[in-house]
Amino acid sequence: MNVFLQPTPATKPKTKNVIQISLLLAAMLVLFIMTQVVTLNGFTRLIESFWLPGGVKVAHLVTAVIVITEVLALPFLLRMRMSLAMRVLCMVCGWFVAIIWLGLSIWLIETVNAIHNVGFLGTVIELEPGWWAVWFSVALGILSVWASWGMWPATPKK
Repeated sequence: MNVFLQPTPATKPKTKNVIQISLLLAAMLVLFIMTQVVTLNGFTRLIESFWLPGGVKVAHLVTAVIVITEVLALPFLLRMRMSLAMRVLCMVCGWFVAIIWLGLSIWLIETVNAIHNVGFLGTVIELEPGWWAVWFSVALGILSVWASWGMWPATPKK
């Protein structure tokens, strides 16, 4: 018995479109990560300016969770060799990325803060918050669920 989990290749995708969808989502997340990490101090201050419940500590936690979940979603989307448990974790992180951005986008619409940047691209490019950001977050969720459906980590038992 081996104590360590064995990395396995990704399951065969259900359709060819799923590979393209997952690569598109991975490219978007890499762009998000690059711009957020390059301006990490500014990105942290931006999230602080959202006036989230819990104050600065919650804003710092949200900033870290955003970047970490975006990074952890990439191995699943890029179909890297990893254990089944890690593959499931990476897939769920892809869902959380969309959920977090959806929550932040709705929060920015519902509150009356004078915010000029939603933060998808850190503070490199300012993107005004609005309903487009909510729908963009929904689109991220749809792409994530589509990639998960097409590359579901576990094979069904027959």
